Amino acid sequence: MRPLAILGGTFDPIHHGHLRVAWEAAEALDAELRMVPAAVPPHRPQPGASAAQRMAMLEAALAGQQRLRADDRELRRGGSSYTIDTLRELRAEIGPSRPLVLLVGADAFAGLSTWHDWRELFDHAHVGVLTRPGHGGAFEAELAAEWFTRRAIEAAALREGPAGRILAIEVTPLDISASAIRALLGCGRSPRFLLPDSVLALIEREHLYRR
Repeated sequence: MRPLAILGGTFDPIHHGHLRVAWEAAEALDAELRMVPAAVPPHRPQPGASAAQRMAMLEAALAGQQRLRADDRELRRGGSSYTIDTLRELRAEIGPSRPLVLLVGADAFAGLSTWHDWRELFDHAHVGVLTRPGHGGAFEAELAAEWFTRRAIEAAALREGPAGRILAIEVTPLDISASAIRALLGCGRSPRFLLPDSVLALIEREHLYRR
């Protein structure tokens, strides 16, 4: 059964770094992939653009292709965006058998044990850890134990069950950050070629991130 993968973030704004790793992960897993903007991220500063503006930017970035889709469930739900709530919702929607894959960056995965109800994540989904080629992470003891017992060697292993495995997925790391884009805009410079032209056009039309 074809997996469903999700990639969350503030996407404030969405840029080519987000899009490229999402595309490569979807290809590696042969998965339907949904990008899920957070309403109120519990572990980072609040977004500079509104929920509606971030969703509009994401939809503009994803126009013209079918592999990646936008999912606004966390924005509709409101409040703090806990990943476990999203996984519970998705598991109820797709049923008990379809593989579900939560995609996280290597740095975020290293802090997984600080997430709300983090052990329950594995009851609902596999975890795909987005890493750069040759990168080997060091994890604290609890998470290292999960890595050791749950690690899958290849993507095909995630199709053997609906949840519970961990897979490292090598992706191309583009050194682009949303904070750097916001900083450029804040001082009147252009972030062209760091993000899709359609997103930049929306930012300019809405006068986003200007001081």
